[in-house]
Amino acid sequence: MLRPRIIPCLLIHDKGLVKTVRFKDPKYVGDPINAVRIFNEKQADELMVLDIDATVQAYEPDYVLIEKLASECRMPLCYGGGIKTVEQAQKIFSLGVEKVALSSSAIENPELISKIAERVGTQSVVVVLDVKKKFLGGYEVVIHNGKKSTAKNPIEMATLFQKLGAGEIVINSVDHDGDMKGYDLELAGKVRKQITVPLTILGGAGSMDDIGKLISNFGIVGASAGSIFVFRGVYKAVLISYPEPEVKDELLKRYYVDFYKQMG
Repeated sequence: MLRPRIIPCLLIHDKGLVKTVRFKDPKYVGDPINAVRIFNEKQADELMVLDIDATVQAYEPDYVLIEKLASECRMPLCYGGGIKTVEQAQKIFSLGVEKVALSSSAIENPELISKIAERVGTQSVVVVLDVKKKFLGGYEVVIHNGKKSTAKNPIEMATLFQKLGAGEIVINSVDHDGDMKGYDLELAGKVRKQITVPLTILGGAGSMDDIGKLISNFGIVGASAGSIFVFRGVYKAVLISYPEPEVKDELLKRYYVDFYKQMG
């Protein structure tokens, strides 16, 4: 049975685990391998790992690191960063990764989505859209860690990528990244209305209630987050955490019921 997923998102910069705020000022928060081990113990639903250096610095995926992550990870693992060819994707799958995430490469070469999906199946192809609000209203997709505008509409892009074979769309809000003030529910709703494949929302979660609101609005959805799982307290001390199974089950049950009540 399909159910909402709560997904820690780990950002890799200079081979370390970092957190950003609106895609800027990466703060080192620890060793990614150690983080994977802790999330194993916490029984996380899934794990997303994004190398934020690879595309910007134009280097290939770090296969050595990916293999270490995959060998440690006891949950479904999604990896993104620097993937530009089918061959690179296949090598990553051979190392034990279940999904690959495309971002800039999907925007610049949409056919790559179809080519990878034809080889491994749509369920293994994820497209991450980094989305930013425009000054005069609306949204646009940005690439290269938010530094380059594409002038493309995220709803149109999500619809296109679904047709091309993406099995999951991740909407990552630049404006909400690291602020821990809640997801952009308006943006999530606009995308949800246009696609039928699994949708994951990233950027802004600061509490389990924020995750609950996302689920109560959209039901079966991926709630991804970074800061909430690595920071603790007003001073943001680094402490990797994840809700205990009974806490998570109760939250999902409560907000999932709210969703169905709204649906009538």
